[in-house]
Amino acid sequence: MSEEFEVPSPHEHHLEHVTEHAHGSGDNFAGKIAVMTAIMATVGAMFSYQAGSTESEAAMNKNNAAIKKTEASNQWNYYQAKSSRQNLAELATHIPGVDAAHYTAEAARYKSEKEVVQKKAQQLEEEASAWDEKSEQVLHQHHRWAQAMTAIQIAISLAAITLLTRKEWLKKLAYGAGGVSVVLGILAWQHI
Repeated sequence: MSEEFEVPSPHEHHLEHVTEHAHGSGDNFAGKIAVMTAIMATVGAMFSYQAGSTESEAAMNKNNAAIKKTEASNQWNYYQAKSSRQNLAELATHIPGVDAAHYTAEAARYKSEKEVVQKKAQQLEEEASAWDEKSEQVLHQHHRWAQAMTAIQIAISLAAITLLTRKEWLKKLAYGAGGVSVVLGILAWQHI
């Protein structure tokens, strides 16, 4: 019958001693760091969600811009086809033995159709530019959310190191990084 004995290492003994001493003397340093880390993780999750959301929105806006650019390109191709037909009709008016009046009317028709197509193409180009601009604005906001997320991750890492080292200056640095993160989050929220 074998019984296992566990012999605590000097490190484990020291940790138990420090923990008992901290609880006995009312030292709540670790508790404060734990609460701060939990709050920062929650804020970080919100920042992460917003960063992902704005990234998706920017991509959708860019996609809409590409669709409008394609539609505008199609209209310009249609415009070019109308121009070619107008030119051929105008050329036909100079050929002897053909009905010049018919081809003059055809050239005028193509010219008026071309103007409608041109306006449509220009409108689509303006819509594409508007979608591009929206995409850039949202992408800027995404970068702010990502910066806020990075700062909160740094704050959480500093809090973990603070818990291990129990250095007060590291705790202040972690709070500072958390504050920078919140400021960046506010800037993102305000679209700045």
